[in-house]
Amino acid sequence: MSREFIDGNTAVAYGVKLSRTEVIAAYPITPQTKIVEQIADFVAKGEMHAEYVKVESEHSALSACLGASAVGARTFTATSSQGLAYMFEMLHYVSGGRFPVVMAVSNRAVGPPWNIWCDHQDSVSVRDTGWVQLYVETSQEALDACIMAFKIAEETALPVMVCLDGFTLSHTNELVDVPDQAGVDAFLPQYRPQNLLDADHPRTLCAGAMPDLYQEFRLQQQDAMEKAKGTILRVCGEFKEQFGRDHGGLTEDYRCEDADAMLVLMGAVASTAKDVVDELRKAGSKAGVLRIRSLRPFPRENIQALTSRVRAVGVLDRNISFGYEGALFSEVKAALLDVREAPPVKGYVTGLGGRDIRPEDIERMFEELFKMAKTPRAERV
Repeated sequence: MSREFIDGNTAVAYGVKLSRTEVIAAYPITPQTKIVEQIADFVAKGEMHAEYVKVESEHSALSACLGASAVGARTFTATSSQGLAYMFEMLHYVSGGRFPVVMAVSNRAVGPPWNIWCDHQDSVSVRDTGWVQLYVETSQEALDACIMAFKIAEETALPVMVCLDGFTLSHTNELVDVPDQAGVDAFLPQYRPQNLLDADHPRTLCAGAMPDLYQEFRLQQQDAMEKAKGTILRVCGEFKEQFGRDHGGLTEDYRCEDADAMLVLMGAVASTAKDVVDELRKAGSKAGVLRIRSLRPFPRENIQALTSRVRAVGVLDRNISFGYEGALFSEVKAALLDVREAPPVKGYVTGLGGRDIRPEDIERMFEELFKMAKTPRAERV
């Protein structure tokens, strides 16, 4: 293992290299461009043996990944914002065809108005396309999550997005432990597809289905996504055993064991929130943070188990479902419908278009949550 001072995009590229990825489809878009540039450098120097396909659009990038995956190659691409939107048709083709493609998304606001900074609108907007979605907090987790993503994808026959905050992680350097190749090889075996497209195994990439069959295909996807919860947990456990690092499974809870108020969120803002929690704890206030690592499959059971012990829950969204509220807020509230005596829940939409989420902003959220926690149920509005 070596220790490198690198940014999140470079960390992702190392994860792709160490996973012995065989086909990379590359198209640039800020802020993910450095991912595919770094991979191109690895390939050019002979440090990575892979087919590097330069395509003319994001739609073509994911199309190339589908074709490569169909013939048995471990495949990867990366995108962001409008690029992810341009892939929309192919997102369904890849997931519906059960191709284990891995894609990094350096999260960026969607225009117009044009904005290159971070929020989660891009990936949250495609959460219903059948992809596993993992959101990371640090560059270290970005590297590790990419390696785990290939194993999760190939064992579940589901594609996986690894989402990292644009600029906050993609362009900010930190010390990252880079595993050695032998360790990764021991953790991630060679990809051996169960349904290979070749001359001896003819198969269509776009089968039709009449109404009496179509629903069964979608049921299989739903079943696979639910089973993926167990796969994610097991793969994270195996990764911890191999490399000694644990980022959590479907969620990571920070000082939630006795919390009166808990803030639910995703991405790099968790680091700021944890610092705020530490300061509040020093002042005698029992605060906690629940970081969602997997938006899909959604960790309903984890949320239900933790919220049954707290007295107020806040949800921080870096997205907005126009005409309603933050998407994560809706998901958390829905999960609590089955919880008897569920705590009150309040949503906060902030950090859009790269706006800073400062410690004092999170402190104010907790102030409101502590007030809610002390309010008798009969007096709540």
